Amino acid sequence: MQKSTEQPANNVTHNPFAQTFFHGTKAELKIGDFIQPGFQCNFADRKLRYVYVSATLTAAIWGAELALGSGQQRIYLVEATGEVEDDPNVTDKKFPGNPTMSYRSVYPFKIIGEVATWNGHSAEQIQAMKEGIKKLAEQGVDMIID
Repeated sequence: MQKSTEQPANNVTHNPFAQTFFHGTKAELKIGDFIQPGFQCNFADRKLRYVYVSATLTAAIWGAELALGSGQQRIYLVEATGEVEDDPNVTDKKFPGNPTMSYRSVYPFKIIGEVATWNGHSAEQIQAMKEGIKKLAEQGVDMIID
């Protein structure tokens, strides 16, 4: 008799050899929770079909700093539960070749940790980025290919 090594979908365990990613947000979550599509976008007043992550801490810091809302800025370490693709919002529009290592998926990401200490951008840099996002929105530019 052979044992099954398959895990039920709701009981995903950490794979020490799996690619891990960062997700910056203001959502208060805990280890073991899943970040799923269909929730509020960090940067705009709309729900998204994808979850966006990065393999670089720098991009996740921007995600946390630019997230809408008044909650604490957080950066989670996450694992994919399904297929991941390059984020076309960054790779096609701004940085061909994906040097920011930004990705997205229609599948949830499991939270396996939280980055407790990180160095953010200056208040001036954050304000300039927020003003740039606001200006694009006022011009009718849809910054998110979802």
